[in-house]
Amino acid sequence: LEITRDATKQEVKRAFRAIASKTHPDKFLDPEEKKVAEERFRILSTAYDILRDDEAREDYDYMLDHPEQFYQNVYRAWRRRMAPHVDVRIVLAATISLISLVQYYNGWTKYQEAIKYFAVVPKYRLQAVELAKQEGLLVTDKKKLKGMSKEQIKEQEEKIIRQVIERKMDIRGVYAKPTYKDILWIQLVFLPYWILQYISWYIRWVWKFWIMKEDYGEEEKLYMIRKFMGLSHGQFENLEENIKIDYLKQELWIRENYEAWKAERDAEMKMKMAQSGRYKSYRRYMKANGPGRMYFDDS
Repeated sequence: LEITRDATKQEVKRAFRAIASKTHPDKFLDPEEKKVAEERFRILSTAYDILRDDEAREDYDYMLDHPEQFYQNVYRAWRRRMAPHVDVRIVLAATISLISLVQYYNGWTKYQEAIKYFAVVPKYRLQAVELAKQEGLLVTDKKKLKGMSKEQIKEQEEKIIRQVIERKMDIRGVYAKPTYKDILWIQLVFLPYWILQYISWYIRWVWKFWIMKEDYGEEEKLYMIRKFMGLSHGQFENLEENIKIDYLKQELWIRENYEAWKAERDAEMKMKMAQSGRYKSYRRYMKANGPGRMYFDDS
């Protein structure tokens, strides 16, 4: 380009245009001269592309100053050419958005599966039909249904039953109706607030019950029971209210009471399993064959 190392972008541009206007391949008619001009113009364009890009020019200057670092220079040039020229923040935001959409769609699909299941199980379907009749949602008068086909009547009835189930059925856990709090974007936005909330709760717990030695309230008692049982918040919330009340009556938030209750439950479970024919067969099999032994008898 016939310029100095400290040339500005405008000087680089002017030099490139001046030389390109004289040496462009279209100016030559002879095939040999045209071929030489094309190669020269390719080198000229490469030089211009490098010098007009700040990052590429910085790598080129570094190579001139450190010619002994051959492999490092090759890597820098390769990284500049092959690395994606996309803002990482955009990629991260797009990934989180995609995960959020999939997460919400998956939750909504599971919820619809639960509604569909309850709509075909006779026990729940009959209850929904009875509630729909009490609320006057199901039309049984044939005069009002006049002009409708059997398929239309059945479709309308199914729609009403599903609506009743959605309103009345308390679905929790994995198949619960998804909310905005289940979306990853919302969880990340509220994460700092939830962390501060947990720290505040922990400090309050230490002050009230470790230092001041105050008695537990009902919420704290249920928390201690859940902690002893090793259940998550969602698992414990899925328990029936009468079961939680029974836990409170037995004072299972006290470790000694919980350990005695657990030992009693384990003994009952062992007794039931000992009386189970399937479990007896399993024990005989384990005694005869041992764990991990597998064989095939085609006699």
